[in-house]
Amino acid sequence: MSIFTPTNQIRLTNVAVVRMKRAGKRFEIACYKNKVVGWRSGVEKDLDEVLQTHSVFVNVSKGQVAKKEDLISAFGTDDQTEICKQILTKGEVQVSDKERHTQLEQMFRDIATIVADKCVNPETKRPYTVILIERAMKDIHYSVKPNKSTKQQALEVIKQLKEKMKIERAHMRLRFILPVNEGKKLKEKLKPLIKVVESEDYNQQLEIVCLIDPGCFREIDELIKKETKGKGSLEVLNLKDVEEGDEKFE
Repeated sequence: MSIFTPTNQIRLTNVAVVRMKRAGKRFEIACYKNKVVGWRSGVEKDLDEVLQTHSVFVNVSKGQVAKKEDLISAFGTDDQTEICKQILTKGEVQVSDKERHTQLEQMFRDIATIVADKCVNPETKRPYTVILIERAMKDIHYSVKPNKSTKQQALEVIKQLKEKMKIERAHMRLRFILPVNEGKKLKEKLKPLIKVVESEDYNQQLEIVCLIDPGCFREIDELIKKETKGKGSLEVLNLKDVEEGDEKFE
């Protein structure tokens, strides 16, 4: 037996609803749970992975699709995919208090994990545990921003924690091999970007092993390529210069 469904109704399950009010009317789109944040942070780029359907609704839970004339009046177009993109980017995600709390808790843990992975105590070179970073984040009353990526927020957290504890990003260990002629001049330009020079060797070429802040890697790489016209080389010896064992608070 077939069940009659009105043509302006679509039933969906396991939905995250994003809502926008425009021209005095409410418009909604149906997304997959946990995908909206990924789209807004740039992690997810495939619209079909985010939207359950390219339809625009007036009420997702009732399956009521928006009328063409209402879309044109509110958005100046009836291109549903383009309207979906607008609502997805600027609309308000409808989640229950419980879902919101769970989502924020997970993001809080993810941020703490990134910080623990990237940072050390600069005096001991030992990494901090995730639990310790979570405790420190609570001490500074860090508030998670659901529309910002966890990576961006981790960098903010590191800045804020620096004011309260001994913490900095773990240094990268690099080896430069530079032509002697360009090497001496280039070394002066690289100096402000290097934290510690561990060894320096002049033979047919200039070889330097050093520690840098990971944030300077791209600038150093581009500088070496440009100044040596591709003759110089850059090798990453360690992504993180750390000692064994976890750091503990005194």
